[in-house]
Amino acid sequence: MDDGFGNNSDFFQGAKDIAYEAKRQGRMQDSYTRYEGGGERDGGYYHSDEPHAQEDADSDATEGHDEDDEIYEGEYQGIPHPDDIKANRMAATQPIPNEYRDQEDLMAERMKDEEQLAHQYESIIEECGHGRFQWTLFFVLGLALMADGVEVFVVGFVLPVAERDMCMSDSNKGMLGLIVYLGMMVGAFIWGGLADKMGRRYCLIIALSINGVFIIFSSFVQGYGIFLFCRLLSGAGIGGSIPIVFSYFSEFLSREKRGEHLSWLCMFWMVGGIYASIMAWSIIPHYGWGFSMGTSFQFHSWRLFVVVCALPSLSSLIGLLFVPESPRYLLEIGKHDEAWMILKQIYDTNMRARGHPEAVFTVSHIKTPIQMDEFIEIQSSTGTWFQRWLVRIMTVVKQVWQNILLCFTPKHRMTTLFLAVVWFTLSFSYYGLTVWFPDMIKYFQNEEYESKMKTFHQERVEDFTFNFTLENQYHTEGEYINVRFIGIKFKSVTFEDSLFEECYFEDITSTNTHFKNCTFTGTIFYNTDLFKTRFAHSRLINSTFLHNKEGCQIDFSDDAETAFLTYLVSFLGSLAVLPGNIVSALFMDKIGRIKMIGGSMLLSTITCFFLFFGNSESAMIGMQCLFCGVSIAAWNALDVITVELYSTDKRATAFGILNGLSKFAAILGISIFASFVEITKVVPVLLASIALVGGALLGLRLPETREQVLM
Repeated sequence: MDDGFGNNSDFFQGAKDIAYEAKRQGRMQDSYTRYEGGGERDGGYYHSDEPHAQEDADSDATEGHDEDDEIYEGEYQGIPHPDDIKANRMAATQPIPNEYRDQEDLMAERMKDEEQLAHQYESIIEECGHGRFQWTLFFVLGLALMADGVEVFVVGFVLPVAERDMCMSDSNKGMLGLIVYLGMMVGAFIWGGLADKMGRRYCLIIALSINGVFIIFSSFVQGYGIFLFCRLLSGAGIGGSIPIVFSYFSEFLSREKRGEHLSWLCMFWMVGGIYASIMAWSIIPHYGWGFSMGTSFQFHSWRLFVVVCALPSLSSLIGLLFVPESPRYLLEIGKHDEAWMILKQIYDTNMRARGHPEAVFTVSHIKTPIQMDEFIEIQSSTGTWFQRWLVRIMTVVKQVWQNILLCFTPKHRMTTLFLAVVWFTLSFSYYGLTVWFPDMIKYFQNEEYESKMKTFHQERVEDFTFNFTLENQYHTEGEYINVRFIGIKFKSVTFEDSLFEECYFEDITSTNTHFKNCTFTGTIFYNTDLFKTRFAHSRLINSTFLHNKEGCQIDFSDDAETAFLTYLVSFLGSLAVLPGNIVSALFMDKIGRIKMIGGSMLLSTITCFFLFFGNSESAMIGMQCLFCGVSIAAWNALDVITVELYSTDKRATAFGILNGLSKFAAILGISIFASFVEITKVVPVLLASIALVGGALLGLRLPETREQVLM
């Protein structure tokens, strides 16, 4: 009996030793470590030659109470250990890491976080108040918006003079007028998307820097092609100002202040038009304000005007160096501490301005949404610098593209489409008509000028010297024998079916002058700009051209009076929007954005029909002022509702898409309306009216946003 018990004890002890050794080998990666004194560390137990240690070891061997060494008998039947069941239950209650969660679950949680953040942020902005900080930012961002307004007017003002220096044809002038809108369209798409991924302030600084640099470059370049390229890039830079400025400023405003102060901000676009008109009026007519370096480099007054037009952009750029990033954007990307510091700065600035420097910012924690995008930091040792930058750029491009697609998801699709139609129709009508008005005024001027033309039929002149200007004359079937034209200017003079024998032309300057089906015999042209292109179907017999003037072989019909009228029309059109700006700012939060858009666009439609009765310069100027003054309220409301309908992570992107679309509509409207200037008024008026009515009706279906917080 005793022998059997002893054998069983040895058997169980051997089994326990084998199981213990198997567990230890799976659990331990290091080999045994010998200790001084003959001791050994074995699987968490200390074995020694000391008597009391040996007794403890024997006790473990005989009693079997060590849980690590104990064999769970149910393990052989596949029954889970109670400790394993407990551990599994505890693991089930722990949150799952984001990388193992479903994308839809993450999006749902992020939307919930964003909603909580929106309401908390609204409360924080209300606590910070509206004061010195917002007004400082108002003027800094207003200068950026002013630069956008200046950019629209620059080309129209310099074109009548720049064409003389750059030998621009009519097609070149048309391209220069549209290239700025093309650049602004591209810039709106690019900078709007980047502002949601890289920050509002950072992107606005880069955009304004590009605009300012290439405006200054364009003032010095001499060739048409390089000038066109510089204007394209300057437009691409300033194209980002509108999407970023409104998104940026709206995130510092509380709900009750947002509509009103965004409308006041729109006034800077009007200020930009007035500034450009006054500067053009003051500088461009002084053609001698400049210098030249031989015949290859000319810097005339219009180039100085272009430099002056860069000042709003550069001033805003300097101001942006002293204002912070949008805290709402920083919270969106998970930068809680930076956002908190900026909000505290807003609070402290406003409280000090109110005379309460002792006030304490009580907010301690702000909700931040769960982050979806993974930022991959590339180590400096990975690849070449080109490869690292390429990976970074492609990552940002991918994120921007994904953000653009999010604007067309089922949640935002109808809103985006309705807004796109309103932006397109309003821009198509507004820009098309505002360019059409000056063209029509110029057309009426030409008609009146031509009505005063003097006609000479079958006149015969012999042995006579012309030493006075010939202007607005039409000579037909005349004979000029031994006639001298010395040091005179031909302005809008046409000779048709006439004969010139033994005549002499010296030091002649001509504008819009042509010789049609004329015969020249033994005639000398010395130091004139009467190039052969001016002689249509004419015969030159024994005639000589000596020392022709250098310059463009193009007619220039614009004079100082026409240029002055261009400045005046632009100035009055910009000034006319002042009442509309004031009305929209005061009533934006009272009557709502939707009614403001619909009402303004419908009133603009009514003013379009009055254009049928505009048959003079003064009538057209009056109609332009009325149209601009009425339609500006729709523009302001559209800017406000666009920033309010999209969440922070898509706000600048969506605004950039819609603003870029509006610039495309502007190009389309300008091109179509300009082609009907000398044909009919019916088509432009009907197109503008139909577009405005359609946009107004769709605009009324947009959701009202004046009572909602900024998501």
